[in-house]
Amino acid sequence: MTCTATEFGRAILLAAVLAGGVPAIYGQSPPAMQEILERLDRLEKNNEALLEQVRALRQEISELKSPVAQGAPAPAAEEQAPQEQPAVADRLAVQESRTEELAQTKVEASQKFPIRISGMALFNASLNGQYNNNADNPVTASLTPEDLTGEGTLRQSIIGLLFNGPRTFLGAKVSGSLYMDFFGGSTGSLDHLFRIRTAAVKLDWTNTSFMVGQDKPIISPRDPDSLAQVGVSPLTGAGNLWLWQPQVRVEQRFALGDTSGLVAQAGIFQTSYYDFPMNASLYAPPLPSQQTEYSRPGAEGRLGLWHSWGDTERVEIAGGFHYNRNRVLDAGVPSEVYSLDWFLRPMAKLEFSGLFFHGQNVSPLGALEPGFTVYYQNVIPVVSTGGWAQIRVPITSRLAFDIYGGQQDQRNSDLYFGGIGKNQGYFSNIMYRLAPNVIVSVEGGQIRTTYLGIGNRLNNHYDLALAYLF
Repeated sequence: MTCTATEFGRAILLAAVLAGGVPAIYGQSPPAMQEILERLDRLEKNNEALLEQVRALRQEISELKSPVAQGAPAPAAEEQAPQEQPAVADRLAVQESRTEELAQTKVEASQKFPIRISGMALFNASLNGQYNNNADNPVTASLTPEDLTGEGTLRQSIIGLLFNGPRTFLGAKVSGSLYMDFFGGSTGSLDHLFRIRTAAVKLDWTNTSFMVGQDKPIISPRDPDSLAQVGVSPLTGAGNLWLWQPQVRVEQRFALGDTSGLVAQAGIFQTSYYDFPMNASLYAPPLPSQQTEYSRPGAEGRLGLWHSWGDTERVEIAGGFHYNRNRVLDAGVPSEVYSLDWFLRPMAKLEFSGLFFHGQNVSPLGALEPGFTVYYQNVIPVVSTGGWAQIRVPITSRLAFDIYGGQQDQRNSDLYFGGIGKNQGYFSNIMYRLAPNVIVSVEGGQIRTTYLGIGNRLNNHYDLALAYLF
């Protein structure tokens, strides 16, 4: 004998009522009994619906466990799942790596601006000839011979701070930089002094930039490539106007189509003291016994044209001028310099760059001394012509070869007997990247200095450098 679920439920209800006694049956009114029966019907229907759902879920699970019986779609779904899981895992790994990198590189200033640390730890092992001016990196050959010198140093290492403000000022992006080294002091390992090289606070609009800071002269923006001569720019005193001085400059950019343009720069440049001492490797004020040229701000300007073609080919050429009038004794001494600088990359594996200048009293820009001479209280500006040029060959992405040279030639009639009439420098190097941020360099070259009425003096310089960029 079989019974339905409804009949079985009613039997249970009847048994419960009988167990409760006859008085309980008489205690219920017919409407109450009807409500109980209706409620039981609803519960039974809900139970049946739940059972159907359980059967459907079991069927789906069974189909997933036996994909061959269900056709091709099930195996395709199983094949995709293992592929999607590694993809998600890879994305998570990349995201974690970027988060860790951000945590390592983020340096926050007191004003909550992000700061980046840049620079290089640079080790130099060098060897000098006899006419070395008692300097580890002489810019002129000395008049008299000294002992041969050789040493290792880290004093040309550089530390830089770069920052970008999150806010704008008058619609311009605010940024800045500060680069320092340890080239001040002496060559003694415990007598290196921290000093500022270059610094800038910049406001950049779409086509205009404004800068206050310390940098090279506007008319001499380029440097030869070298890891041997870093404390002062390569070819200092031999054609490179390098002296980092306080200045204010404005730059305006003009587009001439998609591949050409003009760059106009103008600024006020703080000129230096009288000269660059020929027997030192860092800039210093004159001795009390020297005539002093009291510095005044100078005006500078530069107009450049650039054009690019292909992926890497590019040419840049620019002309510039510098003018200021300083005081020596009771006389005004003008400093007038005209320049032409260039950069040319005709193909990916060949680059040319350089500078040419001509003028008088060029010494305040970090050039060869003297900027002037005094004859019986008459101050005479020294006329100079000079410049430098470099050929760079990037052989591979890791290996590059450089050869560069320059000179400064001063008008002999403006000099005393024994003064430096000409100073020349010739160097070559090869640089190899051991890793993306590790460079080893071998460089050799010669300084040739001509003393008026005495003759030439030569000094050879050889350098092995290892740089770790950070």
